[in-house]
Amino acid sequence: MNKKSIALFASGNGSNAVNLIYFFQNHAQIEVKTVVCNKTDAPIVEKAKALGVEVLIFTNEEFESGLTVLQELDYRAIDWIVLAGFLRKIPVNIIRGYQNRIINIHPSLLPKYGGKGMYGKFVHQAVIEAKEAKSGISIHLVNEEFDKGELLAQFETEVSSNDTIDSLAEKIQLLEHKHFPIIVEQTLLNQ
Repeated sequence: MNKKSIALFASGNGSNAVNLIYFFQNHAQIEVKTVVCNKTDAPIVEKAKALGVEVLIFTNEEFESGLTVLQELDYRAIDWIVLAGFLRKIPVNIIRGYQNRIINIHPSLLPKYGGKGMYGKFVHQAVIEAKEAKSGISIHLVNEEFDKGELLAQFETEVSSNDTIDSLAEKIQLLEHKHFPIIVEQTLLNQ
């Protein structure tokens, strides 16, 4: 039986990408085939290589056109794209090429605190400033609108009055590491 293959898109430190690589390392039906990055100096580049995963680096121009990226993914027979801290908007032709096969994780309870410019610490800052009682993560399919694709799952955590951006970020990251691989697995196996 052919394994379903994933390309992880990551731009930064890559803790979610590394977590997914470990989770699927000896999986019978799913494999992480490559990590795609838009920054040569992103920490995820060396981390993925150290774990034996191929890394493809594309310029921002190559991402915007999307053609080279699609060709490389097609050449590697990639079935799914998983965005794990990827900080660029996915071009329309990649979205259409992988219709309903791109999964993203967002560090808030969408539809709150989604959209352009809402990522990482910017989300946590907005949540704290709004005095929200809870925050969390949203795992969703990607469509042509920022953070508006079909929700696959959401998980919550409380926001206390003494939470800082960093302490909230830690709570959110715990949710991400616990739930993201499982939801990716369930989604791929149910297709």
